[in-house]
Amino acid sequence: MAKEIERKFLITGDEWRKQAVGISYKQGYLSTEKERTVRVRTNGSKGFLTIKGLTVGATRQEFEYEIPLSEALEILDLCEKPIIEKKRYKINFGGFTWEIDEFFGENEGLLLAEVELNSENQKFEKPAWIGKEVTNDHRFYNASLVKNPFTKW
Repeated sequence: MAKEIERKFLITGDEWRKQAVGISYKQGYLSTEKERTVRVRTNGSKGFLTIKGLTVGATRQEFEYEIPLSEALEILDLCEKPIIEKKRYKINFGGFTWEIDEFFGENEGLLLAEVELNSENQKFEKPAWIGKEVTNDHRFYNASLVKNPFTKW
């Protein structure tokens, strides 16, 4: 069984941008139930179908499969609206890869950082640009941002 353990944080300032190179993503949801989400995503020239289970603490089941880009684009048309539009940047810091998502469209202005861990209690150093932790605030889950976009908070 595949497990995802990640912590989410707000970002403070723009210092992180000096090290960042990003790629554009579009993702939509076929299911946004808290017990399961089913998402399709494009990033660059690739498509992915992802199924995630209920989050308990910072852990949940995750299954991801690469699919043809043409099929991913067709499935996006079937998804709940709005489609999540973001640019993802990856920055290596303290032995971890931090992923920073800069949102656009209905979620314009939101910046989130995530770090994936091997266990929920794994220690890690936070970069200076990491702000408040929002791991347990479900408003910041991408699936929640479809139903309640950041620009409407």
